[in-house]
Order: sequence, then structure tokens, then C-alpha cells
Amino acid sequence: MKKNIAVIGCGYWGKNLVRNFFEMGRLLALFDTDKDRLASFRDKYPDVFIAESLARLLSDTRIQGVVISTPAATHYSLAKEALTANKDVLVEKPISLHYHEGEELVALAKERKRILMVGHILLYHPAITKLKEMVNNGELGKIHYICSNRLNLGRFRTEENILWSFAPHDISAILYLLNEMPDSVSAHGGNYLHADVADITVSSLNFHSGVRAHIFVSWLHPYKEQKLVVIGDKKMALFDDVNPKEKLFIYEHRINWILRFPVPQLEPAKPIGIEAKEPLRVECEHFVDCMESRKPPLTDGNEGLRVLKILEACQKSLEARGKEISLKEKVEKKFFVHETSRIDEPCEIGEGTKIWHFSHILKNCKIGKNCVIGQDVSIGPNVSIGHNVKIQNNVSVYEGVTLEDDVFCGPSMVFTNVINPRSHWPRKDEYQKTLVKRGASLGANSTIVCGVTIGRYAFVGAGALVNKDVPDYALVYGVPAKLQGWMCYCGVKLNLSTSPDSRETGECGNCGRKYHKYGLAVSEISGIE
Repeated sequence: MKKNIAVIGCGYWGKNLVRNFFEMGRLLALFDTDKDRLASFRDKYPDVFIAESLARLLSDTRIQGVVISTPAATHYSLAKEALTANKDVLVEKPISLHYHEGEELVALAKERKRILMVGHILLYHPAITKLKEMVNNGELGKIHYICSNRLNLGRFRTEENILWSFAPHDISAILYLLNEMPDSVSAHGGNYLHADVADITVSSLNFHSGVRAHIFVSWLHPYKEQKLVVIGDKKMALFDDVNPKEKLFIYEHRINWILRFPVPQLEPAKPIGIEAKEPLRVECEHFVDCMESRKPPLTDGNEGLRVLKILEACQKSLEARGKEISLKEKVEKKFFVHETSRIDEPCEIGEGTKIWHFSHILKNCKIGKNCVIGQDVSIGPNVSIGHNVKIQNNVSVYEGVTLEDDVFCGPSMVFTNVINPRSHWPRKDEYQKTLVKRGASLGANSTIVCGVTIGRYAFVGAGALVNKDVPDYALVYGVPAKLQGWMCYCGVKLNLSTSPDSRETGECGNCGRKYHKYGLAVSEISGIE
């Protein structure tokens, strides 16, 4: 078995890594800035090379893998040096204290074709592996809620707070179980031993699937506790890492509805058998396996980045006294929305569209490209608007209305969606559909009664009341609106005359397009649309 691994940092946690890699027959070298500590390791591991300097260790061509177990503030710089020296790297959590540094490490590992693995040890715990299996196969049902407590008295630190020291374990486990990133996080904490270092934090993670998770961590607690609870709609699970015998339990509690009230029916906990194997040994073996097979680790650099992203957001929330921080990817908007307007998500808005002052786009609306939405306009919900539509000030486009491409809605014109509204009698299930076809113009202060169709390139005059369908190219106005003539594609009134074959035909004096009329149908016979 080839000895090709070096451990940097042999202190509180590093000594466990040293022991495991030594027992695996893989440990070649050690380095630590504490000379006395190194001396004690020289006596305990006489066959292991003790490097006099970091440079000496990284220049040793016999060393293929470097394991970093030093204070979190040094993870980035040490991992970067090791990757630059073309070593595979296992770095303890967190991968770095800054997201941009973690990104740099991931990119460097990819460039150098090196393994980059992060020590999120819970993902190698047999109990978490079993719990993941149960979640995946649906044994717990739909997951509602996850709660994790990681509590102890000490070790107190000053280079990082409790969030960064303890919470990475729980964050990585929750992401692993749910296989999704949270939409938002928030965190509250308390600083008691040091003014600038949080000793206790409670973090909340909100997921798009509806799952909520809470993480309570403290190094100012009278007893040690490491528990993770998963609540499903079929069963509940408890992972208790401090329990000396059983680590994973299932509760088949049920909720019975009696007289329309929920009444819990408690069942005894059932221990779930798991493989008795040290998680750290599993993690170390996985690193060696990845070094030899060149396959990506379970907890690779990208997984480390996901945890780091949540840690940074929680830290930001802590500093903002619990403010909710969004983790949704910000997509560059290719449309303009004035700061006084509101867009309810989800909505689809096309490139080049402009939405001006004090307007409101309700959820599930679809607005095409290059539209202009004026001031004090309300649209939706569930409204579809085509490309190049212009909606002037003070217009409400209600649910049930569809505007095709190139429609013009004049100032303060009105749509309706119920034929016989009553304030005291809801009629949301009686909305009638209104369709305004391509190129139609609706004049200022006109009213379109629901249930009608406005034809292509029709023109509704100012102040008109439209209560029946309007043909293509028709000009209508009045109260109620009546057919008053015909309009060209370009918006100029047509003059039609009767031809020898009794057809009415005409040519636009503005753009030259030609039309003919049969009954109440006008269509273009030449021209380009």
C-alpha cells in the first residue's frame, strides 16, 4: 500500500486524521507550526516524515494528497498552495471563510485536474447514509420540517463564531437529505463571552419545496447534544449522534382527527440498525478512493461552496439582526421596471419591455418583448400580453383578458371580466374572456365589456362602449359602439368604393395597401404585414 498522504495541522481534530491515515498505511508526512506537538508525534509515529517547513512538504514529489486541519481562517491559503503544487486536497470545513475564495479553489482544482474534497463528516456517517436512503425511497413520506441541535460547552474560539464552527455539519447534512438549496435564510444569535463572536445562533432555512429547517448551535450549553430530527407526513426520524448505543430512531406517531381536532397518537421509538463504522474512517477511505479513481468526492468543492453560500447568508442575517436573506439566483433583467412599481413572482416579462411608475404586475402574467406599460397600470393575475403592446396610463387589464401583439390601449380605457358584478356575491368562477387581436387600437376612455373579441387592426374610438364583437379592420365608436367605417393596417381610415363586379375595394392613401370587402369582412389583398 502506497504511503502518499501528508497531514497539515495535528491539533484537536488533526490528530484523528493522522491516526486514521496511519492505520490505513497511507500516512507519509506531517507538518504543524507547533514544534512541541510535532516532537510528540515524532515519538508516536517514528516512521512518518516530519517536515521542517510547509514548502519542504509541498515540494516532496512522493506526496500526492494533502489533508488540511488548521484554523478555518487558513483553509483558503493552505488549500491554494497545495493545489498549486499539484496535490489532491482534503480540507476541513469550511472550505473558506469567503465565497469568492472558495470559488477560486474550485476553479484551481478543475484547472489542475486535482481532487478537492471538504471534510463534511456527517455525510459519511452510516446513520445519515441510512436516513438519506429512507428519505429517497419515501419511507418518511413528504418531508415537512428538519430541526438540528449541535450543543456543547466549549471549545471557545475567537477566529470564527459558533455559526462557522458548528453549523457547517448540519447545513451539509440538510442539503444532502433534501437535495435542494434554500430560497432564503435568516439567523439570530447572542454574543456573551466575546463582544464580536457569537456563542449561540439559531438559523432558519426556507426551501422552495415547502420544507423548513432550523439549526440551533451553541458552545455555551451545560451538556453535549447532537441531534437531527426529520418530520415527514408518514414517519418521523431522529439521528442522535451522542447516544452511545443506538444512533437512528423512527417514530410512527399518527395524527387522528377527532371531532375535527388533531389528536396525536404516540408510538414508541424504533431503533434502526446501522453499520458500526467510524465516520471519519469512511471519509478518509473515500478521499483515498477518489485519489486513485479520480472520481469526484461526495463532498467536493462545489458541495463546499453550497454550504459556504448559506453560511455567508446566515452571517449577513446575523449582522442585520435576523433579516431574511434571499439565496435565489439573481437573473440579469433585460427589461426596465421603475422603482415604484411592483412585480409579483412568478411572472414572465420579455426583453426590452418598460414598466413605468406605480404599476403592478400580478403573478403568473406573461408579457412579451418591447412592450410599454404606462403609469398606474394594473395587470393580472394570469393575463397574457403579446409583443410590442402599448398600455397607456390608468388602465387595468383583468384576469380573462388576452392582448395579442401590437395592441394599443389608450389612457384610462376600461376592461371588465364579469358581466353582472355584485360586491356581496363573488363571481370569480364566472370570469368571461376578452380577446383583443393583433394590431387593434382601443381609444382613450373606451370600455370593453367582457366576453367580446376585438378583431385584427380594428379601431375603437375614444369613449366608445363596446358590447359585441368587432370585425377585423373595423372602425367603431359611440355608446354603444357601432360600425362607422374601416381602418387600414397603418391606422388611416379607408375609403371603399363599389367595383363593377359589385365588390367594395379601396386603397390606403397613406401606405398603399389594398383591401376588399365581402359582407362585414374586410381583408387585405396586397401589402406586407
